[in-house]
Amino acid sequence: MIGSLYAGHLGRVREVSVLCRRDEHARALNEHGLRVSGRSDFVTSLKAATDPAELAEPDLAIVATKTTELEAAATRLAGRWPGAAVMTVQNGLGAEDAFPGRQVISAVTFMSGTRHSDTHVEYILDTETWLGPYGDTPYELVEETAALIVESGLKAQPFRDLRPAQWSKLIFNATVNAVAALTGLPHDPHFAAQEEPGDLGHLVHDLMDEGKRVAEAAGVELHEDPWQMNVHATRRGSRHYPSMLEDVEARRPTEIEHITGALVREAERVGVPVPLHTALYRLVRAREASWEPD
Repeated sequence: MIGSLYAGHLGRVREVSVLCRRDEHARALNEHGLRVSGRSDFVTSLKAATDPAELAEPDLAIVATKTTELEAAATRLAGRWPGAAVMTVQNGLGAEDAFPGRQVISAVTFMSGTRHSDTHVEYILDTETWLGPYGDTPYELVEETAALIVESGLKAQPFRDLRPAQWSKLIFNATVNAVAALTGLPHDPHFAAQEEPGDLGHLVHDLMDEGKRVAEAAGVELHEDPWQMNVHATRRGSRHYPSMLEDVEARRPTEIEHITGALVREAERVGVPVPLHTALYRLVRAREASWEPD
């Protein structure tokens, strides 16, 4: 869905191709184009295929898969398009390491949408993509990429060091996704409510405070306060369904290892106790185990 939002918008200002997993998806995009509705309204023509050999080498490859599919995506690109820079747009930490030997732009985004079909995505939350250089990638490439994203009609902000922004989203995601997966609640005002002793916002606040202590111990000064991000998002008026909630409802593997698991492992590395996040991490893993056949 995030990849469709990038492809649809960027296709209005540059030539765009899409590497699909399914033949029927590629055929549908080639025949009908990609429709974006909601905050934007247009149809983009593009080239789609399931084999990288059928697509021209791009200047930039945006990898917008879920972390559960990252390894497979990296394997498909191994040895292909050696001159292309790669922009990773995954939750959690460590996605950049899947593409050794390449210029890598690390990115996170809060924009969201709803996938209606293989050829139609609805653009709902129009927030920024934050991006920065990874390893020895030049910052000028990050600036050029951010400018291109903005030119396409999306929002973007480049950073010389993405870690403060990346950690802000990590703490936000580790909390909101795991709580949504376990409660069945979309990200709505319950997540910020603190008026009554039993309100969910108390737990959400405590979880985010745990995450902030880990970031501080890791030497990261956060770009934004995750709690304020949470409050602001719940007041936008839209009911956002976190991806982990969608996965749980569909009984699919979640990104718990790469989001909350990454935070728990980093907490152990820097010696900060995170009992609340550890509990959520184990509970979501147990929820996944409950779907496995006996």
